Amino acid sequence: MEKQGKLIVFSAPSGSGKTTIVQHLLAQNDLNLEFSISATSREPRGDEVDGKHYYFISFKEFKQHIKNDDFLEWEEVYRDNFYGTLKSEIVRIWQKEKNVIFDIDVVGGLRIKKKYPEKTLAVFVKPPSVDELKRRLKERKTESDDKINMRIAKASIELATAPQFDYIIENNDLKIALQEARDLVKKFIEK
Repeated sequence: MEKQGKLIVFSAPSGSGKTTIVQHLLAQNDLNLEFSISATSREPRGDEVDGKHYYFISFKEFKQHIKNDDFLEWEEVYRDNFYGTLKSEIVRIWQKEKNVIFDIDVVGGLRIKKKYPEKTLAVFVKPPSVDELKRRLKERKTESDDKINMRIAKASIELATAPQFDYIIENNDLKIALQEARDLVKKFIEK
């Protein structure tokens, strides 16, 4: 059996800044982190690359993986849009003797915490406000207004789950949020 590292979960509504925080943490070599690449049944967006940003698999393949119990967690995030963490992905990272970092939706994040309560640090990244969230999503220019409105509606539900996480980082000032995240992760992996 491979040495099991720690699991670091970052969850938040779309546009909260969790991806920016996770990318920053991955650049800190002393944290010994590797990104857990999620599987999804959706099509790639923009310059997303299979095997780097996500494992893009067909709806049919995704359903087969569910049937085979290949996922640590999975979720139908939007209708017919599935996301999940393959168990093989965690094994791959642990075999490298690294800690796993997740950039994942709140439901998936809480499922991982429930399965590995002692090994998991679950952090919720909170946006300054729903209005700011909407502004950030519009600024991305990657989705239609309908999709943005869908994400905003989902954000209200996600914000209600924040107290179930180990820590909440309010991303009002990115520089402070980055430092807070680094301090939390460093302390957790050293214990």
